[in-house]
Amino acid sequence: MKYIGILFAVALISFVSCNQHTDNTQALQAQIDSLQTRLQQSYKPGLGEFMSGIQVHHNKLWFAGINNNWKLADFELSEIKETLEDIQKYNTDRKEVPSISMLSGPIDEVNKAIQGKDEAQFKAGFMLLTNTCNTCHHANHFEFNVIKIPDAPPFTNQNFKPEK
Repeated sequence: MKYIGILFAVALISFVSCNQHTDNTQALQAQIDSLQTRLQQSYKPGLGEFMSGIQVHHNKLWFAGINNNWKLADFELSEIKETLEDIQKYNTDRKEVPSISMLSGPIDEVNKAIQGKDEAQFKAGFMLLTNTCNTCHHANHFEFNVIKIPDAPPFTNQNFKPEK
């Protein structure tokens, strides 16, 4: 009789444990499903939003460089690089993304000019960067989106001359 009592107790404990495990598994799966839904519905900037940001930084980079504001130029170039990294991170589904690597060389040229505080080298590197943007647009069938050397600053409330 004692043996049957022990066997019954073990069976009861096993049954309760299995049910708790199933309940925990179901609760965890529900949490995972909820988080996946929230993640899928969260905002993810599109390639156009990222490119618009780059366009603003491209413009500001130009005016910083031609005004020899090398700290600002370095900042703006860093913002462009950061945005390109974000494109590669968040827009992996876009066929255009691998082409972004063609900007590495021109960005390096602009960076060398900034580090050397060389306005002539900056202008040449910036022109190369701008032309490479257009080459990338053309290669990806966005040839209608032509980038050029800016004529005017994007904002009237920013001074592009370095502080003295």
